[in-house]
Amino acid sequence: GPREELPVPAGPPGASPEPLRAQPPGREQDFYCVKWIRWKGERTPVVTQSENGPCPLLAIINILLLQWKASGVKLPPQKEVITAEELMAHLGNCILATQPRDTSEGLQLNFQQNINDSMMVLPKLSTGLDVNVRFTGVSDFEYTPECIVFDLLNIPLYHGWLVDPQSPEQVQAVGKLSYNQLVEKIITCKQASDSSLVSEGLVAEQFLESTASQLTFHGLCELTARAREGELGVFFRNNHFSTMIKHQGHLYLLVTDQGFLQEEAVVWESLHSVDGDSCFCDTDFHLSHSPGKAGVASGPPDPRLQQRQVDQDFMVALSLQQDPPSLLSDLELARQLQHEEYQQHHPHPHP
Repeated sequence: GPREELPVPAGPPGASPEPLRAQPPGREQDFYCVKWIRWKGERTPVVTQSENGPCPLLAIINILLLQWKASGVKLPPQKEVITAEELMAHLGNCILATQPRDTSEGLQLNFQQNINDSMMVLPKLSTGLDVNVRFTGVSDFEYTPECIVFDLLNIPLYHGWLVDPQSPEQVQAVGKLSYNQLVEKIITCKQASDSSLVSEGLVAEQFLESTASQLTFHGLCELTARAREGELGVFFRNNHFSTMIKHQGHLYLLVTDQGFLQEEAVVWESLHSVDGDSCFCDTDFHLSHSPGKAGVASGPPDPRLQQRQVDQDFMVALSLQQDPPSLLSDLELARQLQHEEYQQHHPHPHP
């Protein structure tokens, strides 16, 4: 059942604790490796990261790089490494370029204010932004100063942590509250003397616990419906910002893990299920088959087997990197892999 005590949150998902001391310059994450892919027929750079940090900076920069015709952001063709400072400079230039053509005083003052606000936010982009979701819609966030960068660059920011309208109890308990407000409400309700408030608090807490992966089925459906075909946006989940695109009605996240730096065939990862089941695709959104272990199979490897290996590796990686640990316990993972083994040996035709 639900736990008795709810830990007081250390801050909203996306907030990063203040560092105790200034980091020495030149630490590893100040440099990012550049991966070159073919995108729409052009050799195009994508910035990768070695740590699974929140890094909204990369999610935004990669959109500007993929949309270089509109954004004007290009890197020299031999560029292999880029610093956080260089990325910030590109971003700053893009923001300055949003200056309105209209020279009326009101608009110019407003622009100046926006620029000032953005410049305050820029340094946070490489550590983590304070974003606070509302559970009512995929574009619903509490408005924080951080949102200004997305607004100015006209980049949509999405999440998929929605309450299911089919659960009126949850809809009632969660309402239009943001994540932070909901946590406060749960704490207040639990201490209330009114039993209906106590049970509403429990319903809200159960919602947070049962959706700890921060993507619900209803959220995924809404996300797929709301994003426009071909649109690039930023997807926020579990403290992580990803570049997202909708292609032929399906959602994909840009693969920015430095581990795939040399794998030109791994560009996108499908976002088609809430439980971390996904597959890798190439730049044209065809399933990519990561090279298997050389020399094991004499004939060409069975793509189904390879894909399953990729899926398994991905699920294992996913359950390892989540903090708090993913809801997918070892037991469930084993069960799921066992089920896949069974499917593999008793394949049934897909409907």
